[in-house]
Amino acid sequence: MPLRVAPGGRERRGSGLDGDAPWLLVLATGADRRGGCWVRVRLPGRPNDAAGWLPRSAVALQPTPWRIEVSRAARTITLTRAGRRAAVARVVIGKPSTRTPGGLFAVFNAWPNPPRDFSGTWIVALTAHSRALRRFDGGEGRIAIHGRGGASLVDPLGSARSHGCVRVANGDLDRIVRTVGWARLSGTPVRIR
Repeated sequence: MPLRVAPGGRERRGSGLDGDAPWLLVLATGADRRGGCWVRVRLPGRPNDAAGWLPRSAVALQPTPWRIEVSRAARTITLTRAGRRAAVARVVIGKPSTRTPGGLFAVFNAWPNPPRDFSGTWIVALTAHSRALRRFDGGEGRIAIHGRGGASLVDPLGSARSHGCVRVANGDLDRIVRTVGWARLSGTPVRIR
């Protein structure tokens, strides 16, 4: 699907969405000169602030009361529903050389994982990418919120020792996924400050 630079603007050549983006975060709405409705969405690729406009008729809007906020300063993750805190937990964030990027993102996808694996019980991939690593562990350098297991347990909660991902104790991440619902997690806004 082609994206527009702005409502009524020219299409950007080579830009578009494929089947890899089932959920997109809506950033704004607008109208073109002919009265057509458009939505500005956060794109799941690089750079982290990539956005584009889609015709409103091409998307199914689904509001969510859920928000996730990661505080790099406090090294916490907070889940809110309609502005009320539902859960809070300590986290491990990126070390100085592979800092966890800040900004407004969304949950791209989530899947269960073996609990004793390095990434713990859940991997919650975000639309965010590492600014330091173009590729990591065979992937595209996508940032995730994930659990802790195996060697990742060496880094204490509240530390800055990851490659950019946000690590959460398995029980706390299990609670977040269960509270929001696995099927409803994709598309949830995530603010990293």
